Amino acid sequence: MYQVYPRSFADSDGDGLGDLGGIRAHLDHLEALGVDVVWLSPVYRTPQDDNGYDISDYRDVDPAFGTLAELDALIGDLHARGMKLVMDLVVNHTSDEHAWFVESASSPDSPKRDWYWWRPPRDGMAPGDPGAEPTNWRSFFSGPAWELDPASGEYYLHLFSRKQPDLNWENPEVREAVYDMMRWWLDRGVDGFRMDVINLISKHVGADGSLADGPPIAGGPLGDGSAEYTCGPRIHELLAEMHREVFAGRDAELLTVGEMPGVTVEDARLFTDPARAEVDMVFQFEHVGLDHGPGGKFDVRPLRLTDLKASFGRWQAGLAEVGWNSLYWDNHDQPRVVSRFGDDSDAHRVRSACCLATLLHLHRGTPYVYQGEELGMTNAPFAGIGDFRDIESLNFHAEALAAGADEAEVLAGLRAMGRDNARTPVQWDDSEHAGFTTGTPWIAVNPNHTTVNAAAARADERSVFHHHRRLIALRHERAVVALGDFTMLLPDDETVYAFTRRLGDETLLVVCNVSGGPARAAVPDAAAWAGAEELSGTYWPDEDPSPDVEAALAAGALALRPWEARVLRRRG
Repeated sequence: MYQVYPRSFADSDGDGLGDLGGIRAHLDHLEALGVDVVWLSPVYRTPQDDNGYDISDYRDVDPAFGTLAELDALIGDLHARGMKLVMDLVVNHTSDEHAWFVESASSPDSPKRDWYWWRPPRDGMAPGDPGAEPTNWRSFFSGPAWELDPASGEYYLHLFSRKQPDLNWENPEVREAVYDMMRWWLDRGVDGFRMDVINLISKHVGADGSLADGPPIAGGPLGDGSAEYTCGPRIHELLAEMHREVFAGRDAELLTVGEMPGVTVEDARLFTDPARAEVDMVFQFEHVGLDHGPGGKFDVRPLRLTDLKASFGRWQAGLAEVGWNSLYWDNHDQPRVVSRFGDDSDAHRVRSACCLATLLHLHRGTPYVYQGEELGMTNAPFAGIGDFRDIESLNFHAEALAAGADEAEVLAGLRAMGRDNARTPVQWDDSEHAGFTTGTPWIAVNPNHTTVNAAAARADERSVFHHHRRLIALRHERAVVALGDFTMLLPDDETVYAFTRRLGDETLLVVCNVSGGPARAAVPDAAAWAGAEELSGTYWPDEDPSPDVEAALAAGALALRPWEARVLRRRG
């Protein structure tokens, strides 16, 4: 699966924003890579408060991206090439400019008032008083999760931006309106949905309609309300209902992916159990939180490889018999993996990107490639806050500085972990704006596009692009890659990530040196792998120094060069 973030993929009309025409112009690139499914981030009508994740009309395309006819054409283009299209479904919340919310906010007596979460101020407090919000929940985008409507004196809930009010899924009219919209898209030829923060739609509601406070967050007046809305009491019921009402009985191969922050392995087994008919797979965030410090995502800590093994291993084991894994490093909300967990220096960028790709793609599950990941695109060198565009980063910067934080430290965290790292334009060639646009890009192109770009990568057989292409082909060609069981090796090794995959009498050994120095992989029965077929590697035969592989195996270990990943195959 390949994620396209349209705003930053390719611009066909020179206005500096990516669009549907730009996507259609680059389908050869996706086909050459071997993509099966394209996940399209939102292209619906939007005020662009959260780069399209604030939707004002679910049944139309925003003019910045094109037209509904162009989207229909893109669906046809993809289907003609044997690829499917999965749309982003953002239904925990809408834009505050959506007609549903405009009507809901028009009066406390509106028939759509209960389509959103409206509540009066706390008992004994007046609207607008400090701390008068109905609960102490903190928004994901900083500040309170409640916004006052002065006209009615009530507050509405927004777990994200104040311009993204949460829909009330307790109301059956809301659910039917959403299901009807989903059916409309499937009838147009869409092949499924990636469901944004879908496990937040069920809130814990008291018998009297109340919502409870969360535990206080140190250093401020707000609390962590996540326990009150993450995988809430009706979440399985609601997703099962959605499946019945939208997907059941359709004569089509459809795909549903639930993005679920805070989900556990035990939850995921239930969500993805085919017998329960909820969703096909989930996005979980455990592994992308391993480098977060006590202060959150912008308080960056080095990754411990043993922590990554424990996390990935737990998910591989937990979904081995029931359910299915999603495999990803990058997406529109994460920094670039080669800068985060690899080495983006000129000396090691290509090799470390290929090593990390091998590590991920050889696990059991569906791999996701985020646009530019297949090129080894890196984090961007943001000089100051004026270079950032993302609401999360801008809000965090303002809040942190207001609380007395050191700006240099704040900017260091934003540079490392900010979502804008994933949103700089795709680097198609070495021209002024990387072939992304003939105009002025909405966010600056990474200056390294002169050397890191698709044209150069497609022309170089040893590039990150071609390594991804070969990994994808391996999954298509070898059933053991797609379906084989998984066994973690060397769980306590802080340098080498190793595991086996087995199906029938075929076994793969995957060893990855996740470091810039040489390493030894003392895998069990190493000598038995002498003479095994090598299916994939990150070094070429003419690259020196080449360790004596057979001698090392005979001695009980594989000798690995910096960022070397190898996939060996044997039978029996």
